[in-house]
Amino acid sequence: MFLQRLLFTLVLFAAFCPAPNAQQPETQQGIFALIPTDSTTEHMLSTPSSPKKYKATAGTIDLFGQDGGRTAKVFYTAYAMQGEAGKTRPITFAFNGGPGAASAYLHLGLAGPKVLEFGAHTGHGTTPFLTDNPDTWLQFTDLVFIDPVGTGWSRAANNEVAGNFYGVNQDADAIAKVIALYLQKNGRLASPKYLLGESYGGFRAAKVATALKNSQGLLSSGIIMLSPLIEGRFLFGAGEDPLSAALQLPALAAARMEREGRFSAEALADAEAFAMNNYLVTLAGPPPTGDAATSFYRRVSELTGIDVDAVRRTRGFISDVYAKQSAGTGEIVSPYDAAYVRPDAYPEASYSRNDDPILDGSTRAYGAAFASYAEQVLNYRNTMTYTLLNEDVNRRWDWKGGHGDGGRAGASASDDLRDLLSVIPEFRLLIAHGYSDAITPYGMSRYVLDHLPPQLAASRTALALYRGGHMFYTDPDSRRRFSKDVADFYRQAKPD
Repeated sequence: MFLQRLLFTLVLFAAFCPAPNAQQPETQQGIFALIPTDSTTEHMLSTPSSPKKYKATAGTIDLFGQDGGRTAKVFYTAYAMQGEAGKTRPITFAFNGGPGAASAYLHLGLAGPKVLEFGAHTGHGTTPFLTDNPDTWLQFTDLVFIDPVGTGWSRAANNEVAGNFYGVNQDADAIAKVIALYLQKNGRLASPKYLLGESYGGFRAAKVATALKNSQGLLSSGIIMLSPLIEGRFLFGAGEDPLSAALQLPALAAARMEREGRFSAEALADAEAFAMNNYLVTLAGPPPTGDAATSFYRRVSELTGIDVDAVRRTRGFISDVYAKQSAGTGEIVSPYDAAYVRPDAYPEASYSRNDDPILDGSTRAYGAAFASYAEQVLNYRNTMTYTLLNEDVNRRWDWKGGHGDGGRAGASASDDLRDLLSVIPEFRLLIAHGYSDAITPYGMSRYVLDHLPPQLAASRTALALYRGGHMFYTDPDSRRRFSKDVADFYRQAKPD
């Protein structure tokens, strides 16, 4: 009898308590157990006419593998204006770059209903404050901010699976799936669809638009690229390639003008003409000699602030020396805004060792600010920290698939833009840059636009320039101007 009862007990235990190696319910497994359920809240937006209601949703979208197992949860924050043309209102999907950056920059820095202000000194990130954004894009488009896997609160099932998302094509396909699932879930398939991407996010936007078209059957109405990478050969070759150096030079000239308080578009036009003529030709040829060399090196020095001896030593290829040389002894400038000067932490070093004063300084505040905002305003309480920048994602990134196997220098989105412009008659492109951004200089995007077939580019592409650097939106005046220009961009859309 005892043995029978023991066997009966063991059978019941096996039925209701799976063995240690058996698969547990997904809600109890791994990192996904820490991610909260979606939260939807209602808010009021102040507008010039009257306050308007909008709905905010902070949540995740699940991605699954071929075996049906959940591979990732992708965090997003969505804003939808209530009673504003509903399903036919434009909807914009936004993401940052890196690779490895979360969307808090664009969210709290530019387009969302709240904005993080740094006060009178935009470089001071220790005491920022969150306030209503008078320039929010929610006034003319619904918004969905997406954090790619490995950033923000987006997580893969495990570290091995995460690597499957860290690459040009893998990333674009994943985000295209997230967009398609969001549109399907919320009944927005008929809405005009736009993409907003900053830095690598601009490159990503072109790849995502292509993936939406090819794998999801969804056509984008337009892309807004902010300080984008478009051609890796320019961005990663300025130290030795004459054309890349020439496309960067006007940004360095603009930065010196800003540092000295004498910026003007007219003076910058002279620098642009010099860059694409005498500067480009001289770098492409043999080293100048005699009076020609003296005149050339002096001109480059005058434009950039770099000591003439340093210009001569580098033969005019100044991409590797401007950070330590432009602002004088003991000072360093940021590639993200070469007009921004800070004391050099390593003045004795012959090369730049400094953490970047902007990327590693003030703008880090966006991460903590967003985590606080999500909990206190959006009612999204998360026990995980918000990952604003994930360097591991950047290190592990697979650049293959960016139209070439030459690593990041071979990455290109130009063909994607040509194809999108060719096959989607309504598709339009707006590229925005800060004048003094030296890491993705505006000259590089201008070159790409200038070399598009005129029948594709005419009246459908534009380059807009603003005072400031890579994140020019941290300046309230530039943010206001850009947001107004983007509002015009949406209003000019042709009806579907």
